[in-house]
Amino acid sequence: MIEIEHLTRRYGPRTVVDDVSMTVERGRICALVGTSGSGKTTLLRMINRLVEPTAGRVRIAGQDTATIPGPLLRRRIGYAIQGHGLFPHRTVAQNIATVPRLLGWDAARTRARVDELLEMFQMSPAEFRDRLPHALSGGQQQRVGVARALAARPEVLLMDEPFGALDPVIRAKARDDLRRVQRELGTTLVIVTHDMAEAVELGDRIAVMDEGRLLQYATPHEVVTAPATGFVRELLGTGERPFHLLSLDQVAGIVEPGTADGPPLAPGTSLRDALSACLWTGRAALPVAGGGVVTLDALRRAAAGGEVRGGAEAACDAASPGEAPGAAGGAGAPDRRAPR
Repeated sequence: MIEIEHLTRRYGPRTVVDDVSMTVERGRICALVGTSGSGKTTLLRMINRLVEPTAGRVRIAGQDTATIPGPLLRRRIGYAIQGHGLFPHRTVAQNIATVPRLLGWDAARTRARVDELLEMFQMSPAEFRDRLPHALSGGQQQRVGVARALAARPEVLLMDEPFGALDPVIRAKARDDLRRVQRELGTTLVIVTHDMAEAVELGDRIAVMDEGRLLQYATPHEVVTAPATGFVRELLGTGERPFHLLSLDQVAGIVEPGTADGPPLAPGTSLRDALSACLWTGRAALPVAGGGVVTLDALRRAAAGGEVRGGAEAACDAASPGEAPGAAGGAGAPDRRAPR
């Protein structure tokens, strides 16, 4: 658990983070979202004391981080940044082993942990262990960067715009990998992003910041359906709010009996992705793994619920099968994503 109490950071007369208090429960994901200059990265860096607070305190597992020497604290907290930050002259295995080596792990334990993490990120140890970073794709480099941050089994992982340098396809896969690994390990994760869609997809709770202040700290469903301020509403985007809601629901909730052509969707596929697949492939129905189908009509009905009915129906009706979905979107229901 991370407890942030009245945390403030000033640079001269300028307040960058202004009296922020929030709690991140153990094993959960908190997404810090806001525009450039909102204070989100400074807040993140005060958790591991790369930036020292002007006032307030942070407790991790009940211990005040101010009582721990900074270098020792940072060895206990994983940290991953945009662009992976790998050492170019070190192999994949050597990069991942950075913190275990600093902590004095023996060679056998370190090697076993490196191989475990490579397997977890679906990278064969025999194939990737001895490669240098330049021999990896952008997505592989990012996975190694996250693996390095997790190598010493930290209870807390901090990530600062980790996917910002990746193209959209690789970025989506990287998010899926992160969510899967976080569930397996139960790591408490705080991630900074400027992308509200990414925050909605990843976060158990979203912290929206502007000009150093915490405007709203709530579940994705609460943020999308009841934005606390006009700025939060603007950050969501009028045309995107329905799609944010569709991201929170899964096809398992609207499966109907029947059969359909095409590759099956996983039951955990979001309604947003299912709608995109229907429209992109030109099919009125798609099969679901394990039996049944999800239909475009069912997606329309799901999208028509709640306060965003008009925009949702417009998205489904405006894009005929065979067209790529546009920026307008549908609605959704309470967050029924698989628990982490």
